[in-house]
Amino acid sequence: MASNTVKRQARRAVAACTVGAASIGAILLPAATASAQPVTIPGVGTFEVPNEIAIPPGIPGLEVPGAPLPFVAPKKSIGEVALDAALSKIGAPYVYGASGPDAFDCSGLVQWAYREAGMNLPRTSGAQLSSGAPVSLDSLQPGDLVSFYDGGHSGLYAGDGNVVHASTSGTPVRIAPISSMPFAGARHF
Repeated sequence: MASNTVKRQARRAVAACTVGAASIGAILLPAATASAQPVTIPGVGTFEVPNEIAIPPGIPGLEVPGAPLPFVAPKKSIGEVALDAALSKIGAPYVYGASGPDAFDCSGLVQWAYREAGMNLPRTSGAQLSSGAPVSLDSLQPGDLVSFYDGGHSGLYAGDGNVVHASTSGTPVRIAPISSMPFAGARHF
């Protein structure tokens, strides 16, 4: 059971919530047909707080039924960040042995894209196929490494049955259907 001091502090915190909607970082209580909503502070009690009062964030254990959750931007996976990097290189020339940032071979593009996402991958297609966790063709996620020709060629899954890759001399980095090459395996990081 909370002490009287804690209870008084909790009541003051609730009373201090009358700072108004213009306060920076305040969470507004949603509108409701009732003129007040219960706010529960564990170990202290439940208080009726008018809907117009802004509840400041950061009070541990404060529960406001029906209060909106703060917006949290979705975080991209490492693979999605790598895919974005690879897609930014569409049209870059194919150069055997190149690993960016202006020209690529297949494994160089994959290695560079993952490095942009903060992860180091091996340099060759075969070694890349031995990294990460195996993933089946029907479970691919955007950014997964996709390997072809018995591990001799690699690219990144771009979604919708496509792969972004640096294909061969004379052909720039591009998107192609996965079905256009013999699938050898895929890896998730």
